[in-house]
Amino acid sequence: MSFQETPVPSDEEEAFYVHCRAAYLAVFRSSLTSISSKQQLCRALQQAGRNPTHATLNKYWTPRTSKLNFDEFFEILKSEKKTEETELMKAFKKMDVNSDGYISHSELEKALTTRGEKMTTEEVNAIFSMADINKDGKLDYAEFCRLLVSTVEQCQTAALERLEANAKLKRQNFGSQSYSPPKSSVSSAAATLPQPPETPRAESDTTLKKDSRSSSRPSSARSRRSSLSNSITMTSSTNKASKIPEPSGLQDWHHSYMKGCFFLEDDGSISSLQYQLHLPQTTTVYLTTQPLSLSHGLDLPSSWMTVDTALFVTSAGETKEDSTLVCFTETKEKEKYVWKGELDAGTYYLLPFTSGCRLKKRSKKSLSIKPIELVYRTDTGELDLTRELREVLSDIFEVIDLDGNGLLSLEEYNFFELRTSGEKCDKDSWAVCKENFDMRKNQLTRQGFMELNLMEATEKDGDPADLWVTLEAMGYNRMLELVEACPFQLDVHCEGTQPAIQPLSLDSGPKLLIQALQKSITAKTGAKALRGQDNVFIYTYRGEHRISSLIANKANQKVTVHVNNEQSRNCCSSRGMSVFAVEVPARTKLVCQNILPINERQEWTYNCVESMLPGT
Repeated sequence: MSFQETPVPSDEEEAFYVHCRAAYLAVFRSSLTSISSKQQLCRALQQAGRNPTHATLNKYWTPRTSKLNFDEFFEILKSEKKTEETELMKAFKKMDVNSDGYISHSELEKALTTRGEKMTTEEVNAIFSMADINKDGKLDYAEFCRLLVSTVEQCQTAALERLEANAKLKRQNFGSQSYSPPKSSVSSAAATLPQPPETPRAESDTTLKKDSRSSSRPSSARSRRSSLSNSITMTSSTNKASKIPEPSGLQDWHHSYMKGCFFLEDDGSISSLQYQLHLPQTTTVYLTTQPLSLSHGLDLPSSWMTVDTALFVTSAGETKEDSTLVCFTETKEKEKYVWKGELDAGTYYLLPFTSGCRLKKRSKKSLSIKPIELVYRTDTGELDLTRELREVLSDIFEVIDLDGNGLLSLEEYNFFELRTSGEKCDKDSWAVCKENFDMRKNQLTRQGFMELNLMEATEKDGDPADLWVTLEAMGYNRMLELVEACPFQLDVHCEGTQPAIQPLSLDSGPKLLIQALQKSITAKTGAKALRGQDNVFIYTYRGEHRISSLIANKANQKVTVHVNNEQSRNCCSSRGMSVFAVEVPARTKLVCQNILPINERQEWTYNCVESMLPGT
């Protein structure tokens, strides 16, 4: 696979991008700020000329959504088209029983309180009072449609004017091009619309359009002086001999293993369980982690098998400050990521990690496709689970059966419950399960797990809504494809003692992982200062199969660093884009990006230019 440059956007694409950003900046001070509520999403969509329904908002802002960034808003706008005047007229004509161009209050009330997203009488009265322009008790819907469309256009025009007038935003480099406002006349009436309240900037990144090589970094002399370039060429994996071959006689070593799963959250972050490892005595350890294949006997490989996995091993201190990085898996042997060495007797945390380069958000194309049926009625009228759902539930059982004994303990089942419902099953409820579903040794069997899900569907009279909540929380889309999760397995082989592994869900787990990742980068490479900057440093870790960079800001104020990967070849960034900006708070270290090859069988070149944005 060869790396290709992103094509130059057309004038139409460029105009759409500018309008999208103008709408966003009509609500927020910066494209680096994230949408943090459904109300903010609604306001931004309205500024972009959309008229979102409750169903539309709920589609993009689910109970699990905590924020949406500019990139995601951009993708939403691509999917949600503007309501045209002709469509509005067509809808109103259906209400116009007399075909005279007018709608009475009673006709409007009947339509809006009995069809589609039903409104209250108070809401209908409010709409009618605004729309009854002549105050004659009738709605001239043709005039109303023209007024509505005109208002939408004024909002968009005002947003563009604010973007053009704000010199600071024009200087800020949102991507690989500097902002150049479209040539258009702006009405003075539109300019009188009130400005939105100021919103604090949040750390994020922003989708960037490509224009030209010369505009891909900040244009000020200060920025050019404050840039740093890194270039690393990596050989293909096929040319690498393993540095850690599997120990001879490994089958005779003591062995324990656990399963787990990486989950892609709504905000783009990745979560998983953590594990505790106890070693009774000092021993040589061979540690491996790899994606877990879930197969129904099909020849097609699981889509997530190319996702990179890693384990960070830290000492299990009483507090996160006491926990220190001991080692991590750096070497790859076929599909496994491995580490071999000696560990002292004691207790350790095993922190699973994936870079985010290959497990990332996808476009929601399946939302427009009819979802697969989950339940059906048999010939006798009884509800049952479809074959497709049973296969997926069997896979889910395989993933949450962490110790692989073919049964779900209460502890294993509760990890699943916390993931899908946010609640735990107590011992009394577990006893009820034992009375109603197939169990063995006080643990739920695969058949019992199916029975439990069938009962939940039956209690809802076949409504699959709760089943979909469960499936989506476990990473499945509406076509029952596992697209936002990666099951994995970790194995611990010890030469001289029996290891014990226990799954955990640590509140401090994410912070421990971040600290371990940062330490793995800074411990393996030296710092390079941005030119002309005494307090901003870049660390670039070069592993056998991954490159990671970290920004350390030792100044007493935040800085914004512009990152340009456009000259890289055959590379995939965890940021999902080749050019972006990162805001680093004062006296803080921040992992900037992780890089993997797109095609491991080919040579890949990481070429990155980091520079300070003007004004920081």
